[in-house]
Amino acid sequence: MFWAKKIYCRCYQQIFHIAIPFLPYRKPKILQGIAELPTLLHKKKITSLLLVTDASIRSFGLTAPLEKLLADEGIECIVYDKTVANPTTVNVAEALELYKENNCEALIGFGGGSSIDCAKAAGARIARPGKELSDMEGILKVGRKLPLLIAIPTTAGTGSENTLAAVITDSEKKHKYVLNDFVLIPRYAILDAELTYSLPPHLTATTGMDALTHAVEAYIGRSTTKETREKALLAVKTIYQNIETAYHDGHNHAAREQMLNAAYLAGFAFSRSYVGYVHAVAHSLGGQYNIPHGLANAVLLPEVLESYGSCIHQKLHMLGCAAGVCTEQDSIKAGAGKFIASIRTLNKSMGIPDFLSGIQERDIETMSVHAAKEANPLYPVPKLMTRKELEAFYRLMLTRERAQA
Repeated sequence: MFWAKKIYCRCYQQIFHIAIPFLPYRKPKILQGIAELPTLLHKKKITSLLLVTDASIRSFGLTAPLEKLLADEGIECIVYDKTVANPTTVNVAEALELYKENNCEALIGFGGGSSIDCAKAAGARIARPGKELSDMEGILKVGRKLPLLIAIPTTAGTGSENTLAAVITDSEKKHKYVLNDFVLIPRYAILDAELTYSLPPHLTATTGMDALTHAVEAYIGRSTTKETREKALLAVKTIYQNIETAYHDGHNHAAREQMLNAAYLAGFAFSRSYVGYVHAVAHSLGGQYNIPHGLANAVLLPEVLESYGSCIHQKLHMLGCAAGVCTEQDSIKAGAGKFIASIRTLNKSMGIPDFLSGIQERDIETMSVHAAKEANPLYPVPKLMTRKELEAFYRLMLTRERAQA
């Protein structure tokens, strides 16, 4: 009966593809720096806001200038700094409670994708007080305007400042809720490369590979547009030109700035053209074992691309040309192979392994069910896979880990 599911999935995806030009996508307005915030907030009569971040970001002192600036301007800034990697329903509930207790009127997500997603999800709970996050999982389940939401990314990876998605882990069920709704796109964003200087090399690598995964999955899917293809290709080119420099020299402003731009472009592309099985499997691993999302994407990306086979070779060849790892003179098959090989080489050069630790055989079926449910029918993947086929990716990781023992 899988053929019937294939027909359903492709029809579902085609409807969304046709609808893309008519859907209310928007871009956040880009502010030049935090100095512009007080004027904006005064104009909107905001007197109290919730700043959502994590303990590391705050301990590095990154939020201090913003906190002082707002205090000097008479704007109360309540800080929630308990966000964890793969933010949880507990994080969202705690942030929500602080927001309500202090009569806040706006939200700022300050940090990586985890903090921004936590702020988005808290905003969704504020907009929909009668709904739990589990009720808003999926597409267009929020449906009401959020409080003013401003994103200030400190990593160049998720592109969450430009996307309609928020991903939150259920603390009890070990399952990730993926919320997709236009109201989750932040109204404003600040892209300041200096805020990414303190990002350690390993996180620079994995968040950068997260951005690469967004661009690649958006490009190879079946719901692309001319604009998303252009943005995805430019993102891939920019990442290949700058990620290793940013990894080795964290204070290289030009490389950091270009990586932020690439993450933003990739976020634009996948918000409109979606992602694929790399993300679906990575989300299930993050929910079950708290494996960092960027790391999971980096390791899984070449394996999933290889599994798609010849149906994506032409697109991979074009991505390889953009990345500078092959030329138009290469055959389509050779170019595709060179691009996949370049991803593995890039991972290795930045200390990213070719396996993920801690996967248990007993959890594979449950995780594959979650991955299949997330991906089908929404993600317009090049080739539809069954739950059983998805299990192969978890077992590959398990086999490689055992081989290292």
